[in-house]
Amino acid sequence: MAIVLRFIDAEGIIQERLLDLVHVKDTLSATLKSSLWKVLLQYQFDVYKICGQGYDGASNMRGEWNGLQALVRSECASAYYVHCFAHRLQLALVGAAKDVIPVNQFFTNLVFVINVVCGSSKRHDELEKQKSDEIRKLLELGEISSGKGLNQVGTLRRAGDTRWGSHYDSVVSLIDMFAATNLVLEGIMDDIDHATSTQRADADVAYNMIQSYEFVFILHLIKEVMGETESLSLELQKKSQDILNAMDLVSSTKVSLNNIRNEGWDSFLDEVTYFCKRHKIQMPDMNAQYISTRYRPRKKDLHVTFEHYYRVDLFIATLDKHLDELNSRFSDQSMELLSLSSSLASKEIDVDQICLLVEKYYSQDFNEQERIQLRHQLRLFNVDKAQNPRLSGISAISDLCRSLVKTQKRETYFLLDRVVRLILTLPVSTATTERGFSAMKRIKNRLRNKMSDEYLANSLVINVEREIAEKFDQDCIIDEFKNLKGRRAEL
Repeated sequence: MAIVLRFIDAEGIIQERLLDLVHVKDTLSATLKSSLWKVLLQYQFDVYKICGQGYDGASNMRGEWNGLQALVRSECASAYYVHCFAHRLQLALVGAAKDVIPVNQFFTNLVFVINVVCGSSKRHDELEKQKSDEIRKLLELGEISSGKGLNQVGTLRRAGDTRWGSHYDSVVSLIDMFAATNLVLEGIMDDIDHATSTQRADADVAYNMIQSYEFVFILHLIKEVMGETESLSLELQKKSQDILNAMDLVSSTKVSLNNIRNEGWDSFLDEVTYFCKRHKIQMPDMNAQYISTRYRPRKKDLHVTFEHYYRVDLFIATLDKHLDELNSRFSDQSMELLSLSSSLASKEIDVDQICLLVEKYYSQDFNEQERIQLRHQLRLFNVDKAQNPRLSGISAISDLCRSLVKTQKRETYFLLDRVVRLILTLPVSTATTERGFSAMKRIKNRLRNKMSDEYLANSLVINVEREIAEKFDQDCIIDEFKNLKGRRAEL
């Protein structure tokens, strides 16, 4: 279990630091809570000052009655739980993909194609060779320009449900390597001397898949949809992200997807048509009658054209599913705390709204006298903000916290500063924790597979928080070890 602390430092900057890595005998919520409390008390933290907690969506973590967040809330009333936004987005994308049958089958086919093409190092080398030849021909024709960092030879990337953004990377890589992939598959089908009949049959199936118009259509559709959510995914993985800004990014993504749904069909169809003509893929007559080949034809299919199928049943249906998933997993109504605190980043703070926020959610952090005084501080700050250029340019709640420190107004508006820090401490994602586990692969490798838990945790913390470790003076560390006990050899 990796433990990460999120806090606001003296300069008003959000910090996330890996504290420790703890070995747990099981993943029961009671065990996790006991281990968490033991570590925090060991480092002399006041556990009753916890004002936020973030995990993934597993039942042992988010359980309303017996989950870890509920056990922590039972002792720390202000430790509000936030389900990792990056996990929510990943679940929304995967859930939406599975709900539309052709899109669900597309991802299955995509995995099959990548496995056939990149099934061996020989095929991988052939893929790179074909891509290099393609780039050289395009340069000779003048269709692409040369330059530093341009026209690099890539490969096909595999997607994974637990890797954020991996589906988008997989789709983009196939579009970029489409021509080279076709040539590799053709080579496998024609290689009677070295390829087995099963390999040639798989290559034939994969070739027919990627040559179908429906596969190319969904390939570009997923690139379009996930391209809009990719920026959100990357932003949610930043350490310095505050929860209000994350909610704004989610709202902007919803608006962008809705605009594509209502106004983006013509430009999208033109892009798919251009791609098909470039790679000589046969396109259907959009005005012709469409009859499904997935199931027994129904009566209503007699009046459905190809344009209706691709526009309504695929394009609009896929976007609607993504919007529905985003609305259900990022529901503003589910967290009234966020909606009440949203005015902190606005041009003028809503005094009644912030006072209601404090009274309803942070009553234990403010006594009766402070709640009365907070109202006066908020009114005075609104006047000061309108007159002070250094405060009027605030666009995010994190900017407000830093501005209070820079302008030396933190002591004047100490209650407002406390509210802001409580909101900023709420975690957005578990990206820092995930990075800690990724770093474990570098620390606990094959040659150091038997290292103790304590040695592993200490090495991992130093590796993850290397910018702090680099400031250590090695001579001071040697002197400290020297003073612990007498040694025969001079350190």
